[in-house]
Amino acid sequence: MSPSLRTALARPMKWVRERAGVLARFGVVGVAGIVVNLGVFNALRLGPLGPDDSVGGNDDRVVTAKVIATVVSILFAWVAHRGWTFKGQRRHRPATELTLFGAVNAVAIVVEAGLVALTHHGFGWTSLLADNASSLVGIGLGTVVRYFGFTVFVFPGGGREDPSA
Repeated sequence: MSPSLRTALARPMKWVRERAGVLARFGVVGVAGIVVNLGVFNALRLGPLGPDDSVGGNDDRVVTAKVIATVVSILFAWVAHRGWTFKGQRRHRPATELTLFGAVNAVAIVVEAGLVALTHHGFGWTSLLADNASSLVGIGLGTVVRYFGFTVFVFPGGGREDPSA
């Protein structure tokens, strides 16, 4: 590796090393949150919010199931981040912290859905592959928004490893 490339990579690598544990816990909670979201969604769709044949093709209960699943996964993620990822980094009362957590998630959802809307409606990329690709990129961007939003607003000081943790 050339000295100039090594110098260019030194700062980002130091940033990652200083936050490796937090980043790993953040990722684990994120994956678990996806499992919770999909689990609740499918449990609702296979149970009380399953298809209603009496309304034909106008069944909006799938949207209701998705909203409930998303709210449950956000609450799960807040508890997990609060008690594990950013343990000891609390600076707010729980109600304030949950409100900030929700606000950061709202911004991330706008980023994720906005990218899908832009590519699907703005660019006319309407294939299933294009929608899934933009959704995955949106999830990545939303994850970056969440990490920085959580470390700056919700759990200040939570970006670096706490030596006492």
